[in-house]
Amino acid sequence: MIVHIEKCHKCGACVGSCPQNAIYLNDVMLEFNENCNRCGRCVKICPVGAIEMEGKK
Repeated sequence: MIVHIEKCHKCGACVGSCPQNAIYLNDVMLEFNENCNRCGRCVKICPVGAIEMEGKK
């Protein structure tokens, strides 16, 4: 996953949408752990389009 930190408002919508608990919000940006299965829920729920799946636009 690619996070565009300049767009991210740190609202946490993506964190709550992840069924794998793979997203963490820290002071600087979002982080994804090894549990991420690239389901794309976080991409769809982000209200500002800050998350992008690698290789897809």
